[in-house]
Amino acid sequence: MASRQLRPSETELEILKVLWTRGSSTVREVHELLDREGRTVYTTILKLMQIMNQKGFVVRDSTQRSHVYTASVTEDQVKDGFLDGVLKQAFGGSASRMILHALSRKKATKKELGEIRKLLDEMEN
Repeated sequence: MASRQLRPSETELEILKVLWTRGSSTVREVHELLDREGRTVYTTILKLMQIMNQKGFVVRDSTQRSHVYTASVTEDQVKDGFLDGVLKQAFGGSASRMILHALSRKKATKKELGEIRKLLDEMEN
């Protein structure tokens, strides 16, 4: 699946987060975790998960009475899809412009700067 296609909606992303954290789950289990504030409708979650199955974000096991859904994309794949879109659309494909902009917007911690330095050192070698 091309990374461009791996940009789920906000609600689809919330469902994926449940599946990444909890593992394979029924619609009811996902709904119960997302419905902490009483604003989520079960049938909406069901329909979204069916659509996500069609999109290839999840796979459905229909062998049991309650269908069990499993994420078929990883968190890193989805992050890559979002990042690729932002990189191309907002920064003309320039990773350095994107990084410089991000670092100018929010001060990095010493730990984060150390991780960045380590990554840059690895990339240079």
